[in-house]
Amino acid sequence: MSIQFLENLPKARAAGQRAGITSVCSAHPVVIRAALRHGLADDAPVLIEATCNQVNQDGGYTGMTPTDFRAFVEREAAQVGFPKERILFGGDHLGPNPWKHLPAEQALAKAEVMIAEFVRAGFSKIHVDTSMGCLGEPAALADEQTAGRAVRLVKAAEAARSSSEAPVYIIGTEVPVPGGAVESLDHMQVTDPSAARQTVEIHRCAFEKAGLTEAWQRVIGLVVQPGVEFGHEDVIIYEPERAQALSKTLDALPGFVFEAHSTDYQPRAALSSLVRDGFVILKVGPELTFVLREALYGLDAVAKELGLAPERPGLKSVVEARMCAEPGHWKNYYMGTGPELYIQRHYSLSDRIRYYWPDKQIEAAVDQLLSAFNGVKIPPPLIRQYFPGIIKPDAGLPPASTAGELMEQAVIESLNRYKYAIKE
Repeated sequence: MSIQFLENLPKARAAGQRAGITSVCSAHPVVIRAALRHGLADDAPVLIEATCNQVNQDGGYTGMTPTDFRAFVEREAAQVGFPKERILFGGDHLGPNPWKHLPAEQALAKAEVMIAEFVRAGFSKIHVDTSMGCLGEPAALADEQTAGRAVRLVKAAEAARSSSEAPVYIIGTEVPVPGGAVESLDHMQVTDPSAARQTVEIHRCAFEKAGLTEAWQRVIGLVVQPGVEFGHEDVIIYEPERAQALSKTLDALPGFVFEAHSTDYQPRAALSSLVRDGFVILKVGPELTFVLREALYGLDAVAKELGLAPERPGLKSVVEARMCAEPGHWKNYYMGTGPELYIQRHYSLSDRIRYYWPDKQIEAAVDQLLSAFNGVKIPPPLIRQYFPGIIKPDAGLPPASTAGELMEQAVIESLNRYKYAIKE
């Protein structure tokens, strides 16, 4: 589908129309299939994004390049019958973050290659994020330095694009780090309106000075902090009154909307208020693999209840062994005693298990689990017991379902909150 849908978001906002889009930021095949199946009923695009850590020229933690990722998503689309022309591909936090342990020049050179590969692969929404310091630099950089590095990456992106399809750009970043906070939360500072205006103005000047005036016309969004976040067991819910001054800033930023990251676990009413207030691109990721993990653990329990493949090792025990053997994806994020770390490994809302699903041993354990359900429909009482997230209180018992249906439905129920919030 043409990127006109994204280009029209600021126009719709300026005209007083309600418009928005959910950004599904995941590389898990079940999440992707569920998102595409969820989008089948609407004559609208589905936006699927890959982060710089998931997907890059070195493979990221998924082992996929941008071209690989696009091909993977399109294969999943073919499975569910979703028209591939309705898929919008986005690149998230594209910048030096995967290589920030290197000197800045080396990291930025790698980032140039990465962003060019995303654009050549047909990713039409590009979030440029150069806010982080590299080796020997402060953790966060000043706007002027961030803008200068963003210009460098946009030049690489523009040189890589085809003449027929020009990407739209998102600038800015959010705090804390993508994927959820690492500490207990009780408050989140909303972006100061003057800081938002300053970020836009500094970037505009840098783009124009670099001869990127035409590309600047395709900068449609700014990532800001509206006051939402989640940690291991905490969710900061959007409070509209705290963000009203920031929301009104859009009146002075024609052609812009806000992009909100870390909207995972927000109630439907909060998501609806975010869209109303101009935060019309809603990023969700860890929540979707969190509910998928819930479904897989539920299936593990149901298999034991039904006596299916009793010789099979328990999925949770395999996950625990692999996470302990290879702690690199969680050890710098989870803190506490042994029992506390165990709970965080399996149940933290930041869901760092998502990094482990491609592990060969875990993948084999999931395959064994799902194979045990071949030809089996799970009875409604067991669905009620082990899959409460998909139970609609006013709908009675759910129908008997397959394991695959229950996994996808868990993800779809989360996405429904976004769908209804955008359309309200």
